[in-house]
Amino acid sequence: MQIILPALVLAVLGFVLGLLINYVAKVFYVEEDPAIEEVVDLLPRYNCGACGHPGCKEMAIALLENQNKPADCKPIKKDQIPVIQAYLDNYYKNKKAKEN
Repeated sequence: MQIILPALVLAVLGFVLGLLINYVAKVFYVEEDPAIEEVVDLLPRYNCGACGHPGCKEMAIALLENQNKPADCKPIKKDQIPVIQAYLDNYYKNKKAKEN
């Protein structure tokens, strides 16, 4: 009986803290632009930092904010640059249409 009570207390504590973490995750959820993941999928995903950003996700954000060009990614294949640029052009066009 001496070992059951501490195990039961830990189980209940773990369950309650799990519920609390779930609640906090829903309250503080931040929705991201789905275009970020789409651009990351178009990049080589080496996370090398050769572009000056810590990883491909940050490079994708910079591309979507028009702060960088696809050619700034050093390990990217040359045939992938026009694909990314076409995606970005379409993104900018749709963004302007939504603003108006």
